[in-house]
Amino acid sequence: MSHRVVIAGAGYFAAHQLQAWQDLGVARAGLCDLDTQKAEALGARFGIDRVSADWDSLLDATAPTVVDICTPPGAHGPLVRAALRRRLPIICQKPFGNHLEEARALVHEAEQAGVPLVVHENFRFMPWFRECRRLLDAGFLGRLHGITFRLRPGDGQGPRAYLDRQPYFQTQAQLLVKETGVHYVDTFRYLMGEVVAVTARLRRLNPVIAGEDAALVIFEFANAATGLFDGNRLNDHVAHDPRRTMGEMWLEGAAGVLRLDGDARLWFKPHQGEERPHAYDAGDQTAFGGACRALQAHVLRHLDNGDPLENAGRDYLRNREIEAAIYQSHDSGQRVALSSPFASSPTP
Repeated sequence: MSHRVVIAGAGYFAAHQLQAWQDLGVARAGLCDLDTQKAEALGARFGIDRVSADWDSLLDATAPTVVDICTPPGAHGPLVRAALRRRLPIICQKPFGNHLEEARALVHEAEQAGVPLVVHENFRFMPWFRECRRLLDAGFLGRLHGITFRLRPGDGQGPRAYLDRQPYFQTQAQLLVKETGVHYVDTFRYLMGEVVAVTARLRRLNPVIAGEDAALVIFEFANAATGLFDGNRLNDHVAHDPRRTMGEMWLEGAAGVLRLDGDARLWFKPHQGEERPHAYDAGDQTAFGGACRALQAHVLRHLDNGDPLENAGRDYLRNREIEAAIYQSHDSGQRVALSSPFASSPTP
């Protein structure tokens, strides 16, 4: 099927998604942003002739086959609902919805309308995580018992932190977990299975921002494995581009340890053996390794062939529940157990 996409949002990350649509050969039928000058500049870069500040009229004028919402969460509700009224398949950026209750309501409305709603959670589509999943499925590490990710993108120091890329980061009351840590909530679920409890300690290291920019979170999984997310946005790590992998990871099982370094290389150390490189296709030599393109191609395969969806709205609600539990754990100073997996009930 020949697809046409309309995009909402002309901010920093919209360019990554537009590049992915261009790489996939999908027609970019329109671009919407309240800042029409910014939209026109981005539209010119990607060959988009129709630019508008009016989402409803743009959808009616362009007849897209899929919409891609790339805005901050405050705009998600009306943008999603306008697409649902036209029964248009939706990809929506994370954090999905202003809060968990709105996310639940939007998922319910999409299910009632019978319209696919996918959250643009692309980290699990990074080639290194896909390769880790393939190896785990093959039993490469034996019985899996632990995961650690050490996030160090190094972009959060000083009075100009985030201003050149995503300036609203400076004023958000919740930052690291909501905007970045949730990627690893989803990735940990993808690699390790369901989360049953969390224990968290959050901090603000840069005094010019409003929210937290450092976190230690312990995860407990249904299979009795554990995980540690150790993140801050102030320090960097050893990498040619610290934003490519955003940090380093260790996956541990009975047969050994699989390590991801900052240059997207995987290393395997068998139990009591020497560490050696594990060859695989690490994708683009850019930030995220082509993850946006992989996610968007995945959605097109669902629309064209009915392939099963990852990150459908209903499943993604679990990530937001875990995110809420992390903040609750920090606020209470206690371990927080989660309800049974997929307990997110539709809004009546």
